[in-house]
Amino acid sequence: MTELTGRRERKKAATRQKIADTALRLFLERGFDAVGIRDVAAEADVAVTTVFSHFASKEALVFERDEDFELRLARAVTGRAPDEPLIPALRREVEALVRHCTADSATPIWRMIDASPALREYEESMRLRHAEALAAAIAADPGLSRTTTACRTIARFVIDAYALAREAADPQAALDEIFRMVEAAWAVTLDRSSAG
Repeated sequence: MTELTGRRERKKAATRQKIADTALRLFLERGFDAVGIRDVAAEADVAVTTVFSHFASKEALVFERDEDFELRLARAVTGRAPDEPLIPALRREVEALVRHCTADSATPIWRMIDASPALREYEESMRLRHAEALAAAIAADPGLSRTTTACRTIARFVIDAYALAREAADPQAALDEIFRMVEAAWAVTLDRSSAG
């Protein structure tokens, strides 16, 4: 039974990836607004319902690694060594994500996103959701003991660090500057939580 389940999951993942790859290729060739879900389904040789069973919207096709991004940030909190400080662990993950998103191969995709109000709006809502998930992971760690407000604030800073560094002329210098501020803000929350 597990072999059947494993095969089913692999087939499902392969179909999802095929749909995402096809959609991205069509969006880059024709423009995001010029391509409909029916076009993607026809080109990927799947039903429209299959596209929607894997992706909630047309915009989600562009951000197909959305869930992975969110999980990676949460794992930076939950998977770090017991004695490892939080902010360096988050910085390492954000640096890896920025490297991925600033690679030359990503440039046409970000150009397309920046040119589309619908994609920019989707990305903004996605970032807010990621910040909430990251805040929940930070708040759930008993060794961090910060207020909900502090967890949410630091999570937003970290998510914004990713976005700001991705757009910067020198992403590494931007990360250096931003994470000095994030580290300082995190230290202040410790002072306040221990004082209260």
